[in-house]
Amino acid sequence: MTDPDYDNFCRLARERSGLVLTPAKAYLVSGRLEPVARAEKLAGVPELLARLRSGAPEALIQRCIDAMATHESYFFRDGTPFEQLTTSVLPTLIAARQNTRSLRIWCAACSSGQEPYSIAMILQEMGARLAGWKIEIIATDMSEPVLTKARSGIYNEFEVKRGLSPERLARWFKPQGTGWQVSPVLQQMVQFRSHNLLKGTTGMGVLDVIFCRNVLIYFDVDHKRQILEQLHRAMANDGSLFLGSAETVMGLSQTIEPVTGMRGLYRRSQVGVARVA
Repeated sequence: MTDPDYDNFCRLARERSGLVLTPAKAYLVSGRLEPVARAEKLAGVPELLARLRSGAPEALIQRCIDAMATHESYFFRDGTPFEQLTTSVLPTLIAARQNTRSLRIWCAACSSGQEPYSIAMILQEMGARLAGWKIEIIATDMSEPVLTKARSGIYNEFEVKRGLSPERLARWFKPQGTGWQVSPVLQQMVQFRSHNLLKGTTGMGVLDVIFCRNVLIYFDVDHKRQILEQLHRAMANDGSLFLGSAETVMGLSQTIEPVTGMRGLYRRSQVGVARVA
């Protein structure tokens, strides 16, 4: 692939998704775009990149951007955030929301849906404590193919065994062909939407809990700051933000701070709360 063609694709990826691609990642670009090139019946990735540079259809450009995204996900991934949600975050919010009896949760960059369905299981398992409450789980991703899979709620044997206990599998799934189908109860709890984090949080409303895990690591510093500011604006004053274990707000935000003793859990800083007030 020629440098101008590769540089053009790197620019497109950064503008549309925030993904930072360097010359050192040319092998990654080639590997992920090869299936797209084959589907287009092109000679290879160099021809595909040349087509993108010369003016490809919007649909093809988006397919190439989607191909670069990492869609690694599994149920109850990393464990700790879901324990914190169950034992600390939700009990505190339930006590604070007795008048409105409503909760709004956002899973940003939800990939193929395991994270929002994991949260839905936790909420269902709280039983009577949330009986009669209005619960909204909004799950977004910029990739339509992974959203289609998430909406279907169908997972193969390998996927359901990553993070799911046998008890939860039996309770919340039923066999579907060679795979497993999520319970309709859980599916009805989650709203899947197409959304690009670089477009801000317009239309998301005020959120009690935000999961934005293992996403910021793919952005440059400017985009990280931009996204954190948008998340801060969308959070309720007593809301919670979950980031990935390798992510931090240090040096990036003065309006979001870590919760002491809770790895990966963040809240509005007093500066942020004062700004809203």
